[in-house]
Amino acid sequence: MSDPITLPADLAELTVSQMAALAQQPLFELSEFLDTLETSLKQVRQRYHAALEQRYAGQAQQARLTAGKDFGVVHLNDGSVRVTVDSPKRVAWNQTLLAETARRIAASGERVEDYLDIEYAIPEARYSNWPPVLREQFAAARTVKPGKTNFRLAMISEMNSEGEQ
Repeated sequence: MSDPITLPADLAELTVSQMAALAQQPLFELSEFLDTLETSLKQVRQRYHAALEQRYAGQAQQARLTAGKDFGVVHLNDGSVRVTVDSPKRVAWNQTLLAETARRIAASGERVEDYLDIEYAIPEARYSNWPPVLREQFAAARTVKPGKTNFRLAMISEMNSEGEQ
């Protein structure tokens, strides 16, 4: 790679138009810089969270026990800092057992929808491999929306040296 081009010190102040007007090399370098910054920030946040866990988890657990709850929000005081610790409840349901229960509810003549929220989904890979006749039966129930567009920049000379096209 050639000598790095110095990016403006105030990256946070660059407008969309200013970024779009950057020459190819600085635009690429900005992409590389942001990727590195994002990775570094993620690693620092993970360590920071681990540090908070190490520092406050015991106190938070004790506060929850005192309050008679296993989950939820507790507040701790650490000197002049108020620490709010939220330990949310995450519930997972055994899908096989729920399906069996739904069949028993339906067999007893009751409406399954009165007890369970039911959502039907078809994995796209499976749908794509179906014969056209089968796909046609489901086409009216299928809506396709665009996801978020992603861009990756790479220098052409680097792509060729790595065997990519």
